[in-house]
Amino acid sequence: MSLGLSRRHEWVLQSEIRNMSIECDRVGGINLSQGVCDTEVPPDVRRGAQEAIDRGINTYTRYDGLAELRQAIAGKQQRFTGMNVDPDREIIVSAGATGALYCTCLALLDPGDEVIIFEPFYGYHISTLVATQAVPVYIPMSPPDWTFAEEALERAVTSRTKAILVNTPANPSGKIFSRTELEIIGQVAVKHDLFVFTDEIYEHFIYDGRKHIVPAMLSGMKERTVTISGLSKTFSITGWRIGYCLCDEKWAQTIGHFNDLIYVCAPAPLQMGVAAGLVNLGMDYYEGLSKAYGFKRDMICKALSDIGLTPFIPQGAYYVLADISRLPGMTCKEKAMFLLHQTGVASVPGDAFYNQTGGERLARFCFAKDDDILEDACMRLRMLC
Repeated sequence: MSLGLSRRHEWVLQSEIRNMSIECDRVGGINLSQGVCDTEVPPDVRRGAQEAIDRGINTYTRYDGLAELRQAIAGKQQRFTGMNVDPDREIIVSAGATGALYCTCLALLDPGDEVIIFEPFYGYHISTLVATQAVPVYIPMSPPDWTFAEEALERAVTSRTKAILVNTPANPSGKIFSRTELEIIGQVAVKHDLFVFTDEIYEHFIYDGRKHIVPAMLSGMKERTVTISGLSKTFSITGWRIGYCLCDEKWAQTIGHFNDLIYVCAPAPLQMGVAAGLVNLGMDYYEGLSKAYGFKRDMICKALSDIGLTPFIPQGAYYVLADISRLPGMTCKEKAMFLLHQTGVASVPGDAFYNQTGGERLARFCFAKDDDILEDACMRLRMLC
């Protein structure tokens, strides 16, 4: 036997998002590739963490998170959605939403289980499924509204299907799944006795008067749905790694045991900071978030339209997919690199969000930036006119 990497290393290759971020740093550009919020952290959240450190809340927490945070999450969920969640039995705090999803997959999926996922998809969802030896099965969505065919969803179900993964609002498309679409997904899940894993991390980034529909609140869905979210985006604390899942207590304890094994716990004082934010920030904060990011969305979409890179206007989240087919290059990666080197603005090639074909004409731009930085990016993009 010779020394070498495990076969697993092929499951966790460097994402194209990270690759473009590295190249952006190399040329000193503006990074609209990675979903890193650089907007201000709410003072209540910062103070909550600082006070927790001063009070000595710096040791291990319970495997499912501090009681203060679990109670705050349950209260927030009830206020916003009407969903009743038991903070002692149905909430697991983890290392970000990605950690919550990873532990969910370890707890509920066996090797070879199939999970239906909609494309364009978020690459980390695929990496998580593959790393836990699940098998992604892809359902295409069509622009401009990123709709899917009900019959395609039904055809995708096999005897090995175990779950459907829904990201709403979605990265990278900004799609918000409608009630009708979620009811279709729910009917398929109930008919075939499937789990539904949701990623709702962008639930407060909603535009044009739309509403975020919580899949677990639909008929027959609460027991089979694992609702995954977090505060990384809402409070601009992507580096804090505070996420959570909400689910029936039949699943929660085992998800929590995997969380304990892999992460032990999310950082204790940062949990307290998030709890303070959830308790103290009112509806005006969340409404202001949608308004501010709606302005940013319109700013970047106008700039892209002005230079002939037609954007597919997002309904939520803080990304926009745009048609970059007019740029020089044989591949979308070459086109995105041309854009970076000509303007200093980094995007993500569209094929990073597709299994095989579909993203060749696209690139994703993140607009979670301070207005002055985003204005600079838009000015640079207009250099292509």
